[in-house]
Amino acid sequence: MGWTWTLEDSLGDVKSRSDEFESRGDAESWVGEEFESLLEQGIEQVRLFDGETEVYGPMSLHADS
Repeated sequence: MGWTWTLEDSLGDVKSRSDEFESRGDAESWVGEEFESLLEQGIEQVRLFDGETEVYGPMSLHADS
């Protein structure tokens, strides 16, 4: 099983899932590179999964104010 992100709106509704990554580092690098594009698509927060196990989240894509 691989690492994936759920891509969610501000209410926590899942809009889609990312592709699967071989490692946590690859998954975290991807979200770091894509966060601006995700925001433009209406994604407000993400959750990281290792297979079916939630590792952390929700994590906002907005900077703390």
